[in-house]
Amino acid sequence: MIDLSIKISGLRLKNPVMVASGTFGYGLEFADFVALSELGAIIVKGTTLEPRQGNPYPRMVETASGMLNAVGLQNKGIDYFIAEIYPNIKDFDTAIIVNVSGAKVEDYIKVAEKLNDLEKIPAIELNISCPNVKQGGMAFGTSCESAAEITGAIRKAYKKTLIVKLSPNVTNITEIAKAVEDAGADSVSLINTLLGMAIDAEKRKPLLSTVTGGLSGPCIKPVALRMVWQVAKAVKIPVIGMGGIMNATDAIEFILAGASAVQVGTANFIDPQVSVKIIDGIKDYMERHEFSSINDIVGNLIY
Repeated sequence: MIDLSIKISGLRLKNPVMVASGTFGYGLEFADFVALSELGAIIVKGTTLEPRQGNPYPRMVETASGMLNAVGLQNKGIDYFIAEIYPNIKDFDTAIIVNVSGAKVEDYIKVAEKLNDLEKIPAIELNISCPNVKQGGMAFGTSCESAAEITGAIRKAYKKTLIVKLSPNVTNITEIAKAVEDAGADSVSLINTLLGMAIDAEKRKPLLSTVTGGLSGPCIKPVALRMVWQVAKAVKIPVIGMGGIMNATDAIEFILAGASAVQVGTANFIDPQVSVKIIDGIKDYMERHEFSSINDIVGNLIY
């Protein structure tokens, strides 16, 4: 028997394959295309205290081996989520995790407190790549001090599993990871998108309304894999890997690098069923290599 189940602090998942925030809506949008009960977890789109319209169009553009997005966390706010979305997703036979975003520490705290009371939300993922308006727009996750501050504040407010999503747009991601671990994070997920841009040479204009945006897709996988490997060696808490995972082999590479679980993002836009195919591919790999538990291959690189 192949055992794919994993544990991230108090969060138990049937398998290590999650779908990444911002690429799978609330799960409802994909229900006609994929058996949601087969997924390890669904991380719903970024949720903020107040409704957000997001950035002006154009805010998505295809690039070589990837895509840029500057959607800007468009959502209807936490109260709408609780009233209109939660009743429709709470009985999904998989873990539902909410990605929490904001512009001030106080905003994050208020959202986390509201989610604390939702029985069927066992964890949150803290997006610390957001611009901190009180620090001139510098992202919370780009310094050890601000990353630790917001993680510690949420740790006091939120009683269930706390995952902190790390930005790759830093000098030393291991130092950020250790800072949030010390501040009370139960797990870290990485990487968020890399900062990039695209230009229309004929029109001499940026292709995104915001000029720069978040780069994702297969082009970022080598960077993501390296960072996951570094962080997994630096912290004691579980690491969730993401960044350019398009198939089962990609996912297995992240697990071998030290990730206890993985998130599939951009690939969902290409094939809505890719996450389930990745689960099947991991099973096949384990059978071929005679591993009985997914934990047997976590960090199992041969040097």
